[in-house]
Amino acid sequence: MEIQLELNLKQKLATRLATLLLATLIFASFCWDNAAASLTLGAVVALLLRNPTFVFALVMTCSRDVMALQRFLALNIYLLRRDRRGCTVARCFQEQAKSCPQKTCFLMENRSLSFAEALELSQKIAGYFKDQGLQRGDCVALLMETRLEYPCIWLGLSQLGVITALINSNLRGESLLHSIKVANAKAIIVGSELLDVLKSLREKEQLQAVPIYQYTDEELRGLPGHDLLPGAVDLGSALRNQKILELPSSKSPEEARSKLLYVYTSGTTGLPKAAVITNLRFLFMSAGAFYMLRMTSSDVVYNPLPLYHTAGGIVGVGNAILNGSTVVLRKKFSARNFWLDCQRHSCTVAQYIGELCRYLLATPYSPDQQQHSLRLMYGNGLRPQIWSQFVRRFGIPHIGEIYGATEGNSNLINITNRVGAIGFVPVYGSRTLSRASPSLRRANGCQPGQAGLLVGKVDARRAVSAFHGYADKGASEQKLLRNVFSKGDVFFNSGDSVVRDILGYFYFKDRTGDTFRWRGENVATQEVEAIITNCIGLEDCVVYGVQIPHVEGKAGMAAIVDPGRKVDMDYLSIVLRGSLPPYARPLFIRLLDEIPRTATFKLKKRELAQEGYDIRTLADPIYYLNRDGIYRTLSQEQYESLRLGKAGL
Repeated sequence: MEIQLELNLKQKLATRLATLLLATLIFASFCWDNAAASLTLGAVVALLLRNPTFVFALVMTCSRDVMALQRFLALNIYLLRRDRRGCTVARCFQEQAKSCPQKTCFLMENRSLSFAEALELSQKIAGYFKDQGLQRGDCVALLMETRLEYPCIWLGLSQLGVITALINSNLRGESLLHSIKVANAKAIIVGSELLDVLKSLREKEQLQAVPIYQYTDEELRGLPGHDLLPGAVDLGSALRNQKILELPSSKSPEEARSKLLYVYTSGTTGLPKAAVITNLRFLFMSAGAFYMLRMTSSDVVYNPLPLYHTAGGIVGVGNAILNGSTVVLRKKFSARNFWLDCQRHSCTVAQYIGELCRYLLATPYSPDQQQHSLRLMYGNGLRPQIWSQFVRRFGIPHIGEIYGATEGNSNLINITNRVGAIGFVPVYGSRTLSRASPSLRRANGCQPGQAGLLVGKVDARRAVSAFHGYADKGASEQKLLRNVFSKGDVFFNSGDSVVRDILGYFYFKDRTGDTFRWRGENVATQEVEAIITNCIGLEDCVVYGVQIPHVEGKAGMAAIVDPGRKVDMDYLSIVLRGSLPPYARPLFIRLLDEIPRTATFKLKKRELAQEGYDIRTLADPIYYLNRDGIYRTLSQEQYESLRLGKAGL
């Protein structure tokens, strides 16, 4: 993939010649007998001849920008109407359910829920928890794996104005406890498949005062490991005879901007942060993809992503809730079954994240992989290096690459199939890149080819540019940049470095700061450092990302000060396995005598990251996380497998 950063000589000459020919035609038709018009035309032509790149880009992107403008206007009209009417997500879903009650809403394996059934379940949830005393503004933590009932539960709670915290089902120990506490959850709804995770916290008497409601699938009742947790309420049984609670007919304009969900994201503070999703923000995120990618209510959308994340739980599920599409869910992504599922359910649209696409490419080739009805795949993180290969092998007519953060307002979308691009801004559009000093007090817009920090101007009046931050106000302020382009302005800091070409397309370059991306997840190094430091007796430790050839993202690597080589790797393996989700566990551990520091005693990471895990040049012992979860010395054979992309990562 090549990014066009400048015009070649032929393109410049052709652009200038075309400009002169058009100017001559205009002069002969309209200006030849008018001196003022002739002078104005001459000035404009002189200006355009001095900047052929702008003229070229304007002409080449005209149809793209007109198409995007039409779709963007339709999206904004939709959002404006919902905002003024005070429409919440629950009200939008009720409208959809009443317009097509018998249509399949959610489908998973051999089970399905129609729109009418999903609405009834959500209304039973609302009625039950109203009887339990929950009120507007309260929060309930939802900890369960993907199932048909998952979106119905938080939809029902939202009818009461109750906020649902969508807890990452991979979290363990302190991270899980922090996620529940930071949301100030008044109750926990847990799937029976995650009882062991919750038991460990209750045994430590850390969640004794929080009511627990256990949801068990009917086919799992009575099976070992799915017994009712002592002191918990059997939510499934309680809902059987529960009366429904319908939404009141009256509504206020403020309802659309009320809090709906907390979705967790890893940030520079180390522990998960609860990003605030309002009803209007949900509408924008889900409807944005729907309108900009020209999806329809007749689409069948395949969503194999977890429902506690923005991509699966908002952008994906929202196709059913807001737009009336059928959404096919899967408990856990399977590369082997991806295309079989798409064929079985006649899916027309599928979602992806970058890692998912790489896993699909790694499967053995079969002609059946193109026997699908997909017309569109959309998501984020499809690597430019595999983009074209992915499209050719699986016969995907259209790729919709979306860029955006859960809590952010720096949103871009690629609607034109431009290989490698995360989106675009018209060449005459506003500045969204800053090339700044470390203090970020002085910044200038970046030129094509220059890496810059992607920022988005904050405007609370508009759904597309509002910033609602986190449940923690202090963490929210840290994501804002002030006085970037002019005094008094406020921008959201995406934390991502990107570049743009002369046509206004943007391309992802890297994550800035300490956070890096692995397995489709953002890994906050401070959280990992804290756990390792506590385990090894408070010795110095730094965690950073290292690049592995032929693998997307950066793998975690920890450097530990251990001059006596006394660290117990078996014990450390057990601690990390019990404290961190798989994607956050360092793949490599390096033991060294001393970690370099700055003059202000800050530990340096950049040099260590550049040195990586090259056992040919490093004398320090390096340990590698094996498939059994144990760290062992990195062997020459393992190193060569990593270098050649044959390690199965």
